[in-house]
Amino acid sequence: MMHLFSSKAAQNGAVIRRKLHDIDRYVGRAAFEAELKRRGYHAVENAGQMVIFCNQEVVRQIT
Repeated sequence: MMHLFSSKAAQNGAVIRRKLHDIDRYVGRAAFEAELKRRGYHAVENAGQMVIFCNQEVVRQIT
């Protein structure tokens, strides 16, 4: 998890994407979601991918 959130993009508040399989294999979904909550980040899941918004801004879904 440190590798994921220590990336340059994550540190700059950007958006990063990871495969669900990798999250489940390396960290586990529960631990990952707990870390998102701790940091105040948001994420969306689609087609086997997790898109992580590495900031605390509001996320709006556009149709």
